[in-house]
Amino acid sequence: MSVNHLLQFMIVSQGCRTQEELVQEFEKLLSAYNVDFYGLVRTPKPDQNPLSLVLAGRWPEKWPQVYVAKKFVLIDPTIRYLAQAQLPFRWSDALMAFKEDPHFKRMQRMMVEAQRVGLEDGYVFPIHGRGGLLGNMSIGGRPLELSPLEIMLFDSVAKCVFWAMVGLSGASLPTLPKADARLTRRELEILNYLGDGMTSNEMSRMLDISNHTVDWYVNELQDKLNAKNRQHMVALAIRLGLIN
Repeated sequence: MSVNHLLQFMIVSQGCRTQEELVQEFEKLLSAYNVDFYGLVRTPKPDQNPLSLVLAGRWPEKWPQVYVAKKFVLIDPTIRYLAQAQLPFRWSDALMAFKEDPHFKRMQRMMVEAQRVGLEDGYVFPIHGRGGLLGNMSIGGRPLELSPLEIMLFDSVAKCVFWAMVGLSGASLPTLPKADARLTRRELEILNYLGDGMTSNEMSRMLDISNHTVDWYVNELQDKLNAKNRQHMVALAIRLGLIN
């Protein structure tokens, strides 16, 4: 497949004046690559209806409703993998990343159900900003093999169409809570250990300090990050780029 389609879209998209025009040009590009389905979505959140986050998309009939009704967003491996992904990835690779997850069998059943309606495999392209993950572009349907160059260019297309759609639609993007992220070396150590799932006892042994001192650092971190609890603290730290 010629990469000229990808390059041409990035040029043409700059001249689009409406969402409809942009979507039409984007779907022409996907048609050239025999891509049946796609979604351009703002940052997914488990506590929100994912349909409310869609900037543009085309899916198998009734699949979005089934996806919401069965709460697949809570176990969708592509959504969960997005939390840690910096680069594009395949749907099937995201599934295999959770082989040891207690929900793996349910993830497999979700993927089988998706395949039955034509969502056999595809790619996800994360879109990041200063505040972390802002959204993603997902393309797929029939099995699609992209070369490394095509993946790189599709990644650029994802950013191009996402920002153009946001600008044309006036959609709001998530804002991070204000946080005093001026952390000390010790606080960063504690934060990284929290990200690894370590308990206060484990951290006290690792750092050779008392449990009380560990808890004091954790409380300081919670205040600086305006976090509700340890889990919220780790999530904010990842979104702020303080830990990986």
